[in-house]
Amino acid sequence: MKALIIEDEVMAAKTLKKLLLEVSPGIEIVGMLESIEDSVEWIANHPMPDLMFMDIHLADGSSFAIFDRVTITCPVIFTTAYDEYALKAFEVNSIDYLMKPISKDALERAMNKYHSLVEKSVDTNQLSMILSQLGEKKKYRSFFLLPERDKFIPLPVSNIVYIYIDAKTLKIITTDGKTFYMNHTLDDVMSELDPHEFFRANRQFVVARSSIKDVSVWFGNKLAINLFVETPEKIIVSKARVAEFKVWFTK
Repeated sequence: MKALIIEDEVMAAKTLKKLLLEVSPGIEIVGMLESIEDSVEWIANHPMPDLMFMDIHLADGSSFAIFDRVTITCPVIFTTAYDEYALKAFEVNSIDYLMKPISKDALERAMNKYHSLVEKSVDTNQLSMILSQLGEKKKYRSFFLLPERDKFIPLPVSNIVYIYIDAKTLKIITTDGKTFYMNHTLDDVMSELDPHEFFRANRQFVVARSSIKDVSVWFGNKLAINLFVETPEKIIVSKARVAEFKVWFTK
């Protein structure tokens, strides 16, 4: 059994690994990652493990953002010091939710739940398929209700060309050239958009698939996404995320 640990606190990750080896001696820890960026890169370039342990609060944001950028088909056990995310955790592939500091008994119960789930399936591939199908049932936004002067404007998601952060202000650019403002983070908005139709190109930009005109090879094996409309700056996809972008765009 192969497991991946995503945890930005070094001591917490080491403690979890130690407990896992005690509870499940045959387990193999295939990676210990500390950030969203590292996790997305690893998942995009490695075989899916049998199980993931994922801290909710990472140094570069909420780990829920990982699900917006790569497809995760294995079960996930979340770990956190906060209990307000329990409901959201079960909207994705979560099979359990462990509060820190994690006790050996709590971890053992979570692992028993995992093994029970696997045993009830014909095989691990079937379990992955079931979890993937469950994830696909999530409802994504069709409209945003956005403020404009003294009223609110219903904006169809299909009219969004790109979204970007400019001086800590989130701006939505539409097909008719209008700009709307939202008091949200890019992670929050991305979590409500269909990841098959929108891609988080970098920390500043989310682009709509339908708005992409072409893609240029950029310096350092990066990519530059060119849209049908002008953008305030080049939209660059880092070398680490090029493979992920190509997979997303050709789905």
